[in-house]
Amino acid sequence: MTTVGLIDDDRMLIDGMRSWLRGAPELNLETCASTVTEYLAAHPAGEAPVDVALLDLVLRDGSAPTDNIRQLREAGSRVLVISTVPDRAQIIESFRAGADGYLTKDNDLRTLSAAILDIAAGHCAHSPELAFAWAYDSDPGRPRLSPRERQILLDYASGMTLKSAARRAGITVNTAKDYLDRVKTKYREAGRPAYTKIDLARRVSEDGLSPI
Repeated sequence: MTTVGLIDDDRMLIDGMRSWLRGAPELNLETCASTVTEYLAAHPAGEAPVDVALLDLVLRDGSAPTDNIRQLREAGSRVLVISTVPDRAQIIESFRAGADGYLTKDNDLRTLSAAILDIAAGHCAHSPELAFAWAYDSDPGRPRLSPRERQILLDYASGMTLKSAARRAGITVNTAKDYLDRVKTKYREAGRPAYTKIDLARRVSEDGLSPI
């Protein structure tokens, strides 16, 4: 069972989401709040938070979306941002702040459930909105990786050993290490160094990377 929290100030949406998620038996909606402050008050420090927090991008309390995402991550919840529009700049900013996924509110229950479960499993929730945002992103902080560099990065950051990643790509371990070193160099030159596997996994999540 994956536990879910919802932060949204639309009462009709909250009531609808409660009803909707009853159709997803693997998900349990535990907490609903209209602000991040209210949500955090329901989960005091030291108390286990829900697995995934669904966060409305723009709340009427005037809070900054990026601040909300950071607070939720610091509290221990992974974050799926939901919004009425696929704003490219806001999608990218959300991931830079630590979001694990971004969906518009016109998606169906199957898509929402799959995104929540992917995030709960430690993955980034890929979506057309995210792919669109990254496809037109010209931020120099996001390195341009070759298909092979991306493949080695994704396999290694997902938990594979470098030897396993090399075997899967059909190359030698030394060649795989060269690709991984190039990836690290590109991130360092972009001002976002990634020295460890955990660092690289975080960059994969931040940049919404997926296989080509």
